[in-house]
Amino acid sequence: SWWNFGSLLGICLITQILTGLFLAMHYTSDTMTAFSSVTHMCRDVNYGWLIRYLHAKGASMFFICLFLHVGWGLYYGSYMYLETWNIG
Repeated sequence: SWWNFGSLLGICLITQILTGLFLAMHYTSDTMTAFSSVTHMCRDVNYGWLIRYLHAKGASMFFICLFLHVGWGLYYGSYMYLETWNIG
């Protein structure tokens, strides 16, 4: 159904948090080793390339769902109902 963008936002957010935590475990923020830590994740860590891909594409999916969710609410005037503000 078209009313599931809030649920999709939650799924995208949970996916971003989980993949971000996994990537943070293998990332080094030093300027000399940051790039090599990313290449290490993609080449040497099991399914690291998939986790990085899901994290990168998940950010775009999150914003697409966010814009659709807000646009859908504006189109149908959901902001006029008090209950909508209470539950999201």
